[in-house]
Amino acid sequence: MSVAMSNHPGGSRLLKGFDQIDRSEFIASPDLRQYISGRTIPSERAARQILRCLGALQADAKILVVGGGSGYLPALLTCCSNDVRVLEKSPEISNIARSNLEKAGVPKLEIRVGVGEDGWPDEYVRFDCIVCVCPLDSTARLLEQLAAGGSLFTLEGTDPEQPQMVQRHLDTTGISRRVVGSVSFIRPNEEILIDLGYVDEATLQQSALDALKQGQSVLTVVRDRLGVDDVEFYRTLARQHGLDFVSAEEVLNRIDSDLFNHFSRTFLDNYRVLPVAQEDDVLVVVTDNPGLSGEALNGLSDSGRLQVLITTPTNFRRIWSALELTDRGEQLLRWSEDSSKLPDRDDLLEHSSNKISHYLVSIYEAILLDAVSANASDIHVERYGERIRIRIRTDGELRDLTHYRLTPRDHAGLINVIKVRAEINIAERRLPQGGRSQMRVGTTKYDLRVQIQPSLHGEHAVIRLLSQTGRALSLDELGMAPNVTQHYRRLLDNPAGLVLVVGPTGSGKSTTLYAGLQTLADDGRRKVITVEDPIEYSIDNVQQTRSRTDIGFGFADAMRSFVRQDPDVILVGEIRDPETAREAIRASQTGHLVLSTLHSNDAVDALQRMYDLDVLPNSMASELLAVIAQRLAKRICTKCREPVEPDPVIIRELFPDRIPTGFRCFAGRGCVACGGRGTHGRIAVVEYLNVNDDLRELISRQPAVAEMRWRALDSGLITMRDSALDHVVAGVIPMSELPRLLPRDRMAAEVRGGRKFLM
Repeated sequence: MSVAMSNHPGGSRLLKGFDQIDRSEFIASPDLRQYISGRTIPSERAARQILRCLGALQADAKILVVGGGSGYLPALLTCCSNDVRVLEKSPEISNIARSNLEKAGVPKLEIRVGVGEDGWPDEYVRFDCIVCVCPLDSTARLLEQLAAGGSLFTLEGTDPEQPQMVQRHLDTTGISRRVVGSVSFIRPNEEILIDLGYVDEATLQQSALDALKQGQSVLTVVRDRLGVDDVEFYRTLARQHGLDFVSAEEVLNRIDSDLFNHFSRTFLDNYRVLPVAQEDDVLVVVTDNPGLSGEALNGLSDSGRLQVLITTPTNFRRIWSALELTDRGEQLLRWSEDSSKLPDRDDLLEHSSNKISHYLVSIYEAILLDAVSANASDIHVERYGERIRIRIRTDGELRDLTHYRLTPRDHAGLINVIKVRAEINIAERRLPQGGRSQMRVGTTKYDLRVQIQPSLHGEHAVIRLLSQTGRALSLDELGMAPNVTQHYRRLLDNPAGLVLVVGPTGSGKSTTLYAGLQTLADDGRRKVITVEDPIEYSIDNVQQTRSRTDIGFGFADAMRSFVRQDPDVILVGEIRDPETAREAIRASQTGHLVLSTLHSNDAVDALQRMYDLDVLPNSMASELLAVIAQRLAKRICTKCREPVEPDPVIIRELFPDRIPTGFRCFAGRGCVACGGRGTHGRIAVVEYLNVNDDLRELISRQPAVAEMRWRALDSGLITMRDSALDHVVAGVIPMSELPRLLPRDRMAAEVRGGRKFLM
């Protein structure tokens, strides 16, 4: 075993294996990235180091690999031995290995699922060489399975990325132990991206060139090119480096701002690293660069003991902003003390100075970063007496940002900053005002819609954030039930007619319409033109126009001009008045497909709303194709979803007679991924009314709402209760959402043609 590899046939065969085995065949599929690590797919350098430590092997040697990973190392060993076996703890990874070995044309290996400490399942087999690539608590059983003259190789040491290879050799005198070398599992980020199947070699090279031109990191360019979720992307990279991924909230809860002042800002910015806390003699640092160099780390701590945490670039900026703001805490405290001496009716704006203004600009930018990081839809800046409240709306719920300690003077100055950014008159503080501005976070642009409202204690501000990605959600990404998605897709193929998407403010109506527009834009065979107030999302290949009532260009005016633009599909942002309603009907009568939103509670109420807008019953009966009514419900977090017992109060309302067989429901336990809430994101719960011939006859008679409802049920109305229950049973939304989505009289099954259905 001590003969040099290059001077022994066994060593020569191992070296030739690198020419015969293509490592690219052992890259992970995207859905199995969470199981992959540097040991699962060792780099060629790490594989060479392992094989050098093994020394020369005989062709008839029996070899066992414990923790064979994706199959790359076992495949190399088949070039030396005819009997290579693999013991892998994870069924998922063993399936990867089988598939990869077959794809690479490697002779069939015996792969079994089992725990390394228990050894090979066949107790009578003895091995000449056992290689453990994974850490083990005990090697006793494996030592028992060594043949005479055999060796057990294990990776040991305190550094998991650079362990030592230890050989335990069995001979007539017993077992001897010695360190035979070291193995480096450190991989650059670029290699990790290839190993995880994010990019191939050609794409990575192009991304490197683009990064050089744009002055950005390769990681940033690849992430933007792929359009992947920041959190999952950086969480995966952190796992590959054996580091912990953290959210901004986790860091802010343990931050020590004094450490920030001990380091050069230039040094920290260049290396993208921030000191967070000193815990005993361990310095905790956070970075958005998973491949942080040893040079940067060595310059941070005198003791050399570091805990490195990984976060997303947006969270890194949030933490940096929080540190800078905390650094001015003493000044903030002085302002707080001084402001208490001001008379209640003083004009706080008159006391603002340029110094305070710069500070408040930083506050505003930090709030915006908080909102973007939390994927918030709105920011609320409010004052109640001496208390200033900053809230963001995430997944439909408002939550406080408690780490901002603002005084009344700060609030007045912050409102001033918001006004200036949105080009709103700062001198006017008596009337409601609106404006807009834009910002960029990374490569993503955001449109900010600002509304200022006077109140008892001062002005309140609401800022809505709209991502301008150039692409809306697809129909499949909306999360509608498959049958409703199919109906909606078919509606978009109609040559003419009116389609209404209805619901209260904030129910996702525009998102649903934009998904339809995106489908039409991708198809490219028809011209699509829109009039909106404002343009919420910019979509490529769609002609979008903004309504300007201040200069006499409203929805109805736009509709009249559109028919001369030869469109196939027209989107009207909202039908608000009789004139717009009539123009929408007229456009559909002249051979256009018209899509629009309307404020109403459900699909049948939308018909009554159109009557109220003076639309002729016969015209509506002939042109209306369908009504989609919707609400937004919270999604259960997929990371912590689990079955739960149904709430007895809600279940009695849903099923007053009997509970259907097989009914089940789920909820989120709460985890890091969802911030402990148990829910993450939202999904549309839809009521779908297809207008058939029976309903056309009914609509033309303008009956009472109650009659329209039961006739719609008889005609196949997909109710919101139906959709919500489908989502509950499928584990998409929690049952606790149902009372928020459905009025009390709609919780139980409705009567259809004299029969009541349970679900």
